[in-house]
Amino acid sequence: MLVTRRVTFASGHILRRPDWDDDRNREVFGACVGDHGHNYVLEVSVSGPVRAETGMVVNLRDLDRAVREAVVAKVDHRHLNRDVPFLRDRIPTTENVALAFWAELEERLARLPGSPRLERLRLVESENNAVEVTR
Repeated sequence: MLVTRRVTFASGHILRRPDWDDDRNREVFGACVGDHGHNYVLEVSVSGPVRAETGMVVNLRDLDRAVREAVVAKVDHRHLNRDVPFLRDRIPTTENVALAFWAELEERLARLPGSPRLERLRLVESENNAVEVTR
């Protein structure tokens, strides 16, 4: 069984490589080479058996708290390049951010009652762009 929780947050970022000149950065990253932000949607899906004592794979309150503490509290209304230690030295593309979130969440979620397993993480950057990481 798969259970999904959806959360939202807002963050700013810049897409650029410091070792490239402005022309090369603009060629690869376009308008995203300047400071800008997004209202992101994060979906986290976990799997596990339905626990007999609760009738749930995971208590959504626990799942929500874990996602908010492990990720959202660290990135909401923050600049991904400057303010988020686990994104340092990464270009904060949607792909890299999703992979970093997976790393932050995987062990944390496994410690919840019932040990739910992280199966899917979907990060929506805009109505036109989304990235999905699956096991």
